[in-house]
Amino acid sequence: MAKTKIEADHKLSVRMFITGLLLVVLYAIIISVMLTLGVSLVLVIVIAAALIFSQYYFSDKIAMWSMHAHEVTPQQEPRLHEIVDRLCLLANMQKPRVGVAEMDMPNAFATGRNPNHSVICATRGIMMRLNDEELEAVLAHELSHVAHRDVAIMTIASGVGMLAGLVSRIALFGAMFSGGGRGGSRNGGQVVLLEMATLLISIVIYIVAFLLTMALSRYRELAADRSGAILIGKPSVLASALVHVTGDIGRIPRTDLRKQEGMNSLFFAPALSGNTAASLFSSHPSLEKRLDALSKLERELNG
Repeated sequence: MAKTKIEADHKLSVRMFITGLLLVVLYAIIISVMLTLGVSLVLVIVIAAALIFSQYYFSDKIAMWSMHAHEVTPQQEPRLHEIVDRLCLLANMQKPRVGVAEMDMPNAFATGRNPNHSVICATRGIMMRLNDEELEAVLAHELSHVAHRDVAIMTIASGVGMLAGLVSRIALFGAMFSGGGRGGSRNGGQVVLLEMATLLISIVIYIVAFLLTMALSRYRELAADRSGAILIGKPSVLASALVHVTGDIGRIPRTDLRKQEGMNSLFFAPALSGNTAASLFSSHPSLEKRLDALSKLERELNG
C-alpha cells in the first residue's frame, strides 16, 4: 500500500524519539536499582522483558478489556463501519478493527502496537450524541493516532511506571520487615536506609515517567486534531464535536467518570478535565487550546 495521506507531524516524531530515549534511561536506572536490591540479573531480565512484551503485544486487548469494549462487524454496526471505511479510503490506510464500548460516556479511542494491529473504538454514548459528520471527525482524529504510531510509545511509557511501582513495593516491604537479623543492628540499619533510598528513587522515576508521558500525550492530541481535521477538510466540524463531547461529559456524574479516569491518555476527550489538577499532570491540552488550534487551521485551509 502507498504511503498514507494522513499528514505526518515531524515535531511529534522528534518528541516520540526523545521520550523513547529517556524511557530507556529510566528502564536502565530501574534495572540497576533492582540489582542493587539483590534481585538476580536473570529475574530482572525476565520481569522487564515480560512487562514490555505484555504491554506492547497485548495493549489493544488490555485497553478493550478495561473499557468493557468488544469488536463489532459491519452487520452489527453498519454506520460505524461505513464511516471508518470512508476515512481509510481517504487516508489510503489499511482498515483497523472496529469496536464499541457499551457505556454512556461519549468518547472514542485508538489502541494497538502498529497500524496492522490496531483498533478504533467508539462508546455507545458518542454514537448516540453525535451526527455522522461529527462522528467522522472524531474517528479521523483516532485514525491519525494509528497513522502516527504514537499509541505504542504511550504503551511502553506506562510500562516504566508499572516497573517503578513494583520496585517501590519491593523496597517498601523490605524496609518494613528488615531488622537487625542481617548482620547486626548496624548492618540492619544500613539495609533499611538502602531500601528507603530505593523507595524514594522509584517514586521519583515513576513521577518523571508520568510527566514525560503526559507531556507527549498533550502534544499528540494536538497533532491528531490537526491531521484528522486536514483529512476530512473540516476543522470546524471537529471543533464542534469536541465541544459537544466535552459538554456532555461534564453532565455525567463525577463518580462514574472517575472509574474511567485511568484511560484518559487514550481518550478523544478526558473523562475528567484538567480543571481537577494542574495542567502539568493533564493528559490533554485545554479545550480552549484545542479549539484555538482548530480555528487557526480553519483559516489556513480557507486561504
